[in-house]
Amino acid sequence: MKELLPLFSRPSHYLGTEINSIHKDLSTTGVHVALAFPDLYEVGMSYLGQKILYDVINQRPEYYAERVFAPTQDVFDVLREHQTALATLESDTPLHKLDAVLFSLTHELCYTNVLYMLDAAHIPLHADQRGPEHPLIIAGGGCTCNAEPVAPFFDLMVLGDGEEIVLEILALIATGHEQGWERSALIQALAVLPGVYVPCAGTERAAALAQVEKRLVRDMNQTAFPTRQIVPFGKPVHDRFSVEIARGCTRGCRFCQAGMIYRPVRERSVETLGELISQGLAATGSEELSFLSLSTGDFSSLEALFLSSYHKCLQEQVSISLPSLRVGSVSAELMALMGRIRRTGLTLAPEAGTQRLRDVINKGVTEDELLAHTTQAFELGWQQVKLYFMIGLPTETTADLDGILDLCLKVAQSAGPKARRLQITAAVSPFVPKPHTPFQWEEQLSMEETEERIAYLRSLFRPYKKLKLKWHHSHMSFLEGVFSRGDRRLAKVVEDAYQRGAVFTSWSDHLDLEPWQAAFAEAGITASDYLLARDLDQPLPWDHLQCGVSREFLLTERARALREAQTPDCRYAACRSCGVCTLDGRTSLLTEQARAGEIVPVVNLARRDQEQSSAPEPVQRTEDVHHKAQRFRLWYSKVGPATYLSQLELQRIFERAFRRVGLPLSFSSGFHPAPLVSFARALPVGVGSVCEWMDFFVRERIDPDAILARLSEEFPHGMRAVEVQELPCQRKAPVSVGETFVLSFAHARHEERFAHAVRDFMRAETWIVPKLTKKGEPGELDIRSMVTEVRSGSQGFELEFDWREGYVSPVFLLQGIDTEFSLVHARITKIGQYFDNGAKMLSPLTSTPT
Repeated sequence: MKELLPLFSRPSHYLGTEINSIHKDLSTTGVHVALAFPDLYEVGMSYLGQKILYDVINQRPEYYAERVFAPTQDVFDVLREHQTALATLESDTPLHKLDAVLFSLTHELCYTNVLYMLDAAHIPLHADQRGPEHPLIIAGGGCTCNAEPVAPFFDLMVLGDGEEIVLEILALIATGHEQGWERSALIQALAVLPGVYVPCAGTERAAALAQVEKRLVRDMNQTAFPTRQIVPFGKPVHDRFSVEIARGCTRGCRFCQAGMIYRPVRERSVETLGELISQGLAATGSEELSFLSLSTGDFSSLEALFLSSYHKCLQEQVSISLPSLRVGSVSAELMALMGRIRRTGLTLAPEAGTQRLRDVINKGVTEDELLAHTTQAFELGWQQVKLYFMIGLPTETTADLDGILDLCLKVAQSAGPKARRLQITAAVSPFVPKPHTPFQWEEQLSMEETEERIAYLRSLFRPYKKLKLKWHHSHMSFLEGVFSRGDRRLAKVVEDAYQRGAVFTSWSDHLDLEPWQAAFAEAGITASDYLLARDLDQPLPWDHLQCGVSREFLLTERARALREAQTPDCRYAACRSCGVCTLDGRTSLLTEQARAGEIVPVVNLARRDQEQSSAPEPVQRTEDVHHKAQRFRLWYSKVGPATYLSQLELQRIFERAFRRVGLPLSFSSGFHPAPLVSFARALPVGVGSVCEWMDFFVRERIDPDAILARLSEEFPHGMRAVEVQELPCQRKAPVSVGETFVLSFAHARHEERFAHAVRDFMRAETWIVPKLTKKGEPGELDIRSMVTEVRSGSQGFELEFDWREGYVSPVFLLQGIDTEFSLVHARITKIGQYFDNGAKMLSPLTSTPT
């Protein structure tokens, strides 16, 4: 697949050569699998689950796990045109040649993307159509607690935590290899593993089947966590080093599926987390640290954890992100410390506009707590607040919708009269009932009802300039609702919709309801029936999949919701006997897990440390991070796979590399300080260079020779640091006025065509080519004077370009000379730069900087 890189958009996303990516000798690995994420690279590279499994599997020398993501549609078309199968990133192995492909199902709208990837990989879509020559197709992730709508496409599914069971699966695959098992025998052996669901058994026989119980990791302190996380090319959706501080949540929000299916709470110790954070920031060079859990503010030792990380982050301009914060869960002291380092946006989730409805959903948030939180945030310098709400919650009335506006106005007022750039955003999503929650029996709004309520909110918000309303598309919520509580009949709809072109449905620019509606009609299914309330006594499509929470507990919580009664967090209050734990002699519904050991919450403290301690001592920055002690110019080369890195990607590569080696970079001033770095002219993607440069400032004096030695191992394959020069701090940096490139062709016919075209070009006095102006309007440019010499060399054509009268892309020049020129058939590399002062930089193979 990699031979087609010049034809791909964003080719760097298919290289697999990022820092911390793992490359093994395929001849020494017994089991070879792909970790497949059914969305684009920039989304999948933010997913912590894949990072965890990548680390767990690859720690074992006999196993090899690689990554694969859904290709963009233009890349899919290129693969199909060239009859090339989708392959893994690291070794470029076609997926159909692997032992297994492990998909992460994180939301329902990714289902057609699974088929899209199987199709691109030349793997039959249906499990019963696959033979011994095909890999096992395995599903994991939150959606497997009801993945019946895609059951026919998977050989098996895994429920619950994956760190332990994935190794058990690979061990059985290895045994199958050694003993020559047939495919059916291997699947039968895998079906015995606790946590494995083999869909081919059929849900019509579910009543006669023993329930499949989820797998559980009991103690997160005894479970490996990846610190050498892959540093993505480009900017992923969540660009940070995320450390999982806890798994599970017992806050008890009645709409929240994750809070039910990932019980019990299991916290990592502050000591363990301190080591992981220190190692992770050093190995990745990330400029943001995220404490990840379902409810970060409820972590019992949050203050101790934050303070242990604060000083290092303050000195290195690393921001600390606390996602999933519950209002009132962060003390005023911690808020003050957060305001002293790089601030990320303040995001809060009241979920409902009135206290009555917040009690119905058991949110545990009061209006006074919310306003106290935002008041302090504004006093500390935050200017923008985002509030998440849901519409269509059980028992919702018009008064609850009015309450959304009312609460936003009160938040805006809490900023006081001096706020200048105030922006309050209300992000509204329709409520979708989820399996294994107290609201799994409730009705969901229709698309028409959703749009009516959104229109009502828009009319309420329209007069207020400082308030912004954003909403989730009704079509997405409709499809999510159908498939979240769907049954196996919907598999035909998923396949038909895919064949009609429905992919990347979770992306608003790809969302098209028409193929879905046609697929429902073809299957004879009334989709809106899946949104209706369910009878409390009727069987549900997920009854045979046991996540540990009992039906009785869910019904009790539903009844409490209708009484507007709150249920406290059992992490700090009495056990509510949900069915998961063996605490105090209780019987867990996870019987197989309970036989192996007790299932209990694991917490650091019996009460949150923020409620017990005095105000933390303030930590002051001990050095001026804005000081400019020295300026350096780093010369480097980028060839081979590195030619596919864009200028923005290179900037991130350098900034992260500098952080990993501990260079004391200077930072800009302002609200979001950034490293003081600058680059030469951007090279087009696909063009190489052996003499590129970039400049950077440091705040402490360092030896230039030490920089090269420290950076030598910190660049991806194809990049190399060549030389470091010290420049005056205050002077304007010199920029080249001319450059030399080497051009070579893969085939003689392309070389001959170019040679003929360039002869005509060099004989001409002018050479006018069309070129768009900066405003995008048609224009013309004479490029003849920009090419001063073309000569034949040992490696191909050598071209001298003169930029004194202006700069254009070298590829644009070559296409101007030869209209059929393409990087698919040629390779172009910069080998020299020339400056007005007579200095030059040539290929290190022939010369040195002067």
